[in-house]
Amino acid sequence: MMKKLILIGCVLTFFTGFSQEKDSILTLEEYLGFVKKYHPIVKQAQLTTSEGEAKLLKSRGAFDPKLEVNYNRKKFENTTYYDKLNSAFKIPTWYGIELKANYENNDGYYLNPEGTTPEDGLYSAGVSMSLAKGLLINDRMATLKQAKLYAQQAEAKQRILINEILYQAITTYFNWLKNYQTETVYKDYVLNAQTRLDNVKTSFYGGDKPAIDTLEASINLKSRFLDLEKAKIGYIKSKLELSNFLWLSENLPLELESGIVPDLETKFNVDAVLNSSILNVTEESLQNHPKIQELQFKRESLDIEKKLALNNLLPKIDLQYNFLSSDYKHINSFSTSNYKSGLNISMPLFLRKERADLRLAKIKLQDIDFDISATTVTLKNKVESTLKEIESYGTQDEILFQLVKDYKALVYSEERKFSLGEGSIFLVNYREVKLIENQLKKIDTEYNLFTSKTNLLRVINGLE
Repeated sequence: MMKKLILIGCVLTFFTGFSQEKDSILTLEEYLGFVKKYHPIVKQAQLTTSEGEAKLLKSRGAFDPKLEVNYNRKKFENTTYYDKLNSAFKIPTWYGIELKANYENNDGYYLNPEGTTPEDGLYSAGVSMSLAKGLLINDRMATLKQAKLYAQQAEAKQRILINEILYQAITTYFNWLKNYQTETVYKDYVLNAQTRLDNVKTSFYGGDKPAIDTLEASINLKSRFLDLEKAKIGYIKSKLELSNFLWLSENLPLELESGIVPDLETKFNVDAVLNSSILNVTEESLQNHPKIQELQFKRESLDIEKKLALNNLLPKIDLQYNFLSSDYKHINSFSTSNYKSGLNISMPLFLRKERADLRLAKIKLQDIDFDISATTVTLKNKVESTLKEIESYGTQDEILFQLVKDYKALVYSEERKFSLGEGSIFLVNYREVKLIENQLKKIDTEYNLFTSKTNLLRVINGLE
């Protein structure tokens, strides 16, 4: 208990800014670690697998050994009409074969002669089996096979549910990073605007600048403050959205403090965190796609139904054979000369129901094959489209990097000219506005690049 309290204290200290430094960085990898370990919906997704396992266990119950006891007695006016005891132990096996051990002890004045047993009872050991219909597949076998497929489907469904939460968490982190960068940009330019206004005022009092320049510098500062306030609102909202995914336990949500910021180096490690191998999508990886696997599981289940329908066209031929003995202690007492056997044969004359079931099963299989083909093509197109999108955003990001660099040089040059009395504050502000526009475009493009990579992960993980 003490260790647990220490752990909780450490985690809470981290999220309340334990460091003496100004900011503590929460990386994407650390953030996802908390989501995977503590998010309640991730925990809930594990129940899906438990349900599949429960259904599998239920279907296996059809093959459990069974103990049966049947006792009947009738007595009237001091006469025992019959006193019958019949107990059996049965072991079902896979291929329509059932092993059986039986004990009978019957007595009574009006007992049917065929039910007469030796004084100590009659023991039997034998087997019953289906020779045609039900031998290779029957309802019990089909149910177990389908339950195994359902358990596999449940595992795939669990992965999809968890991946959906992770996808939402990742995009929320990227949005938080984007808004943090936007706010930082405006903070920097508020400081620039304030410094420029102070310099212009000094020059005005010294007689070097006209009064109109102080007014324009003041308007520019107010405009920057307005942009900063808008950016702050976006950042606060994105931070609160991020907090929705941070939990210490299912009943203990966490909230980010102001001293925790996103990792500005995310661009350099995002591929590693998202698993960069997703950018090399192959035919084999598409075949392992959750949606394709789900359809394949469904197809296998329908194939089982088809085999069962095909098997039902066969006649029902049930055979049972039991060795009999009144002395169970000596195994040699069971011989072929003492036995009880039976043969049961039945078959519908027209098989209309059975033939219809088989035809329906074949139609369902054809339908699922069309679904698999169509889904595979759709997935290929989605993956190809997303890869092209990632490539385009990567190119745009490189271009904007150069544009920002060039605009910074242009603004610096214009500021130098203005300080020497050759330029105008209007041109400085105009150049700076274009610089800010391109910096924000770069932030947006970087965000779109991140989300495109996450969308590719989403497509591959079967969330679309």
